[in-house]
Amino acid sequence: MKTSTLALITIAAAIPFAAADIIVPGADGSDGVLNITEDTTIDLSEAITAAWDTGNGANAGKGVYDSEKWAVVFKYSSVTVAEGATLRFANHPSKAPVVWLVSGDVTIAGSVNLNGQNLRNAPNLAKPGPGGFRGASGYFSQGVADGAGFGPGGGFIDARGGRYGTGIETYGNPSLVPLIGGSGGSGQRNRTSYARHFGGGAGGGAILIASVGTLNVTGTIVADGGSGGDYLGGERTGGGSGGGIRIVCDSLVGTGSVLTRGGAGGRFYEAGVGRVRIERASNENAITVVPDPSVIPLADGATALLWPPSTAPEVKIVSIGGGTVPADPRASFGTAGPDVALPETNSTQVIVETTNVEQASQVKVRVTPRDTTNPSIIDATVDTVVSTSPLVIRWTADLPVKIGYSAVQVRVIRP
Repeated sequence: MKTSTLALITIAAAIPFAAADIIVPGADGSDGVLNITEDTTIDLSEAITAAWDTGNGANAGKGVYDSEKWAVVFKYSSVTVAEGATLRFANHPSKAPVVWLVSGDVTIAGSVNLNGQNLRNAPNLAKPGPGGFRGASGYFSQGVADGAGFGPGGGFIDARGGRYGTGIETYGNPSLVPLIGGSGGSGQRNRTSYARHFGGGAGGGAILIASVGTLNVTGTIVADGGSGGDYLGGERTGGGSGGGIRIVCDSLVGTGSVLTRGGAGGRFYEAGVGRVRIERASNENAITVVPDPSVIPLADGATALLWPPSTAPEVKIVSIGGGTVPADPRASFGTAGPDVALPETNSTQVIVETTNVEQASQVKVRVTPRDTTNPSIIDATVDTVVSTSPLVIRWTADLPVKIGYSAVQVRVIRP
């Protein structure tokens, strides 16, 4: 995500914000109390699929997966992670980020961990934290060589192996609305003489913690990118970039840490750091944050903004090669089949639709093969103005096609 130099800062107690009760939509407590006293992994795949604000009494503690919001949402009455305990997450099949809507207080004395995995031996891919993106493959055989990292900022291969860090260019925005995690690092270059071949680190995940009460952090909330490495005579693999942590609360206290650091790469190169956003009515004590956070004071009685407003820009892929893209793609790379299957061809057309996006914007389509080849990033061009109120435009781009699995993503850069 961000590619700026890592920085340690402290939010000091002297920042004056008047105490106020805030409103967190959907915080109905239907997932009950979360009390973590020992190392625990929450399996996000157990969430029911429903609208995010659906009461969860029948599936308490498992959460709700909303594909339109691309989030697994928990509505706790309170949260406690005890000292010495670590809470982790197993990914939902969609790799969606985590949202906590809490009707009481949140106490983090242990660790909430959304880190991306460190490098993996080829042909395995490092898994991201929820909301993040996979690391690349390392060299495996003549047909499966090193690859680039996945995600909007995934690391490129170069003549020396990995391009370090995943922030080839930054993406997302400081508000973390919508919520998104870090991208994956690149793998090791093709060297058949080596016995082991390593991939890149995965991107850190993303979480929104919104509490109507006090958030007390004496432990750690962390969404670091996974590490790449420097192995075998100087070959290098990229680390995953840091993820995203957004905190919304009435009062923030404690002396703990909130971290979204980039994963280490070959020869000590590190990936890009992530983003931290803090919105609160009052602040006491000192929280250590990496990187420099966006800090927003909340007004008395403010309502937390959880999702992009209806007038926000939107972009989606409508079809690839004439095949309709599912509304909730899973990008499983063979585990459950492709989202779209194409006949053998050298190129194909993708149709992209934007809403509330000006024609002067840049619409970029990124195609990342699972291995062997660097991503292609293609500028889409305006095809049809579907409507003017709201402004809906269809764009087209011709994409190169490589045999095997590829991930396709689209993003908009507004003027």
